[in-house]
Amino acid sequence: MRRLALVWLVVLLAALTWPALALAHDQPETKQSKWVMADWMMDTFFIFSGFALIAFLAAWKAGHFHELDRVGALPLFVEEEDYYTPEWALDEEEWTDGDA
Repeated sequence: MRRLALVWLVVLLAALTWPALALAHDQPETKQSKWVMADWMMDTFFIFSGFALIAFLAAWKAGHFHELDRVGALPLFVEEEDYYTPEWALDEEEWTDGDA
């Protein structure tokens, strides 16, 4: 387990430092060099999205997404003071006017 964690750490550090190597040198301004930043950004996006996908799949396989509909309803049962409704909206005279 420790060896696997070390391998993942090395892979993660390599993924973090690899794009920085593109900034380590000066390059003359040509048509090709205008795409260097776009290439760097695309590579970084795909690397991190790949890590996010792997983390999501690992969490899914570990069972962290079971019964989300039941767990999502838990905050509805918490009794809290209503901070959002103004005092005038709670006035009962407005609702028991008798005109209706």
